[in-house]
Amino acid sequence: MIAIKPDRLLADLRALAKFGQYKTGVDRIAFSPQDIEARQWLALRYREAGLEASIDRFGTVYGAAPGVDKAILIGSHTDTVPCGGWLDGAMGVIYGLEIARAAREGGGSAIGVDTVNFQDEEGTYLPCLGSRAMIGAVDEAAIAGAQSTDGRKLTDAIAGAGLTGEPRRLDPRRQVAFLEAHIEQGPRLEHSGNKVAIITGIVGIRRLRVVSEGRADHAGTTPMGMRNDALTPLLRLGTFVADRFTELASSDTVWNIGRIEATPGAANVVPSGAQLSLEFRDPDVDLLSQLEKAVADEIARLNVAGARVTSEMTARLAPTPMDGGIADTFERAARDLKFGYERMPSGAGHDAMFLATKIPSGMIFVPSIGGRSHDIAENTRDEDIVAGCQVMARAAELLVRGRA
Repeated sequence: MIAIKPDRLLADLRALAKFGQYKTGVDRIAFSPQDIEARQWLALRYREAGLEASIDRFGTVYGAAPGVDKAILIGSHTDTVPCGGWLDGAMGVIYGLEIARAAREGGGSAIGVDTVNFQDEEGTYLPCLGSRAMIGAVDEAAIAGAQSTDGRKLTDAIAGAGLTGEPRRLDPRRQVAFLEAHIEQGPRLEHSGNKVAIITGIVGIRRLRVVSEGRADHAGTTPMGMRNDALTPLLRLGTFVADRFTELASSDTVWNIGRIEATPGAANVVPSGAQLSLEFRDPDVDLLSQLEKAVADEIARLNVAGARVTSEMTARLAPTPMDGGIADTFERAARDLKFGYERMPSGAGHDAMFLATKIPSGMIFVPSIGGRSHDIAENTRDEDIVAGCQVMARAAELLVRGRA
């Protein structure tokens, strides 16, 4: 039996939050001194739990259950966005530690519990670096070219952290499944009152940069009918997206125009150039393609009207379904514990979307207070943190029995 100890779980979470503590949150950027210190601390906790701990060249921390040939892998990440929250990723890592520790305390099994803390999920240098490296999806060219927004190279960050050795590789013969827990980072669970969400899949993402070219003129002396205003077509595109996407969208579709700017950006100059960023997400790849086509068709119409508008796809991530059998196991675990649950897709990317391409994978969410995340206001009630860990521990126990 895997019986977690709630007080120990919460104490470890709060101890981890001291590394990079910033007001009520955490500032623990990938490869920062605070990040490396946290990873070294975690490796020590793994060893104290009886796991064989290692840190690879990227900073991914791995704890292997000794004496077994097969294991359930549980984990997430501890790096944060700047001035971020204390639970985003970190909770899933400590779940892994606590469940692996409790599994060993509960007696031997033919299948153990391994745990992992991936590096740079937040993308300071290379999004989901640790999980992508673990499945062999990052090559040396990408590593050599990766850098942070302030221009620091990933290779320099690795050297500065003193990390060496080969990347940790996934072994599908050993790791029979991957489980990840996360705070929801949204308001649905808090609204429904359920304790956990069982994730059906991670949404696909399409991100576009749309550019419009016009001509700069004096805004006070150039008649409206004689202007070539670069911004106006993008404003029309924004209105089109708001209306047309609403018609086409499913209940899981989200979209955002996160940036729009005009050049030269003066009140008395007709814009000579303009840019707009558009992102849309959905778990259905066919719907994503439909939305993409709608935007492309509208841009073509704008060009016919006299504007010169072009677009570039800057991100295209396919939806990643989670394993149905693992989702059913999470559901049974929630029922066994008499916790309310629901199923939903994840609107954000996670390390699980890479592990899921190689081994059966599943995720659960716990409620976020106010739906807040990626901010120092991020928080979850202690009882919900504990409930999520109990569900994951019960699911791990069921999976161990089913695969033994």
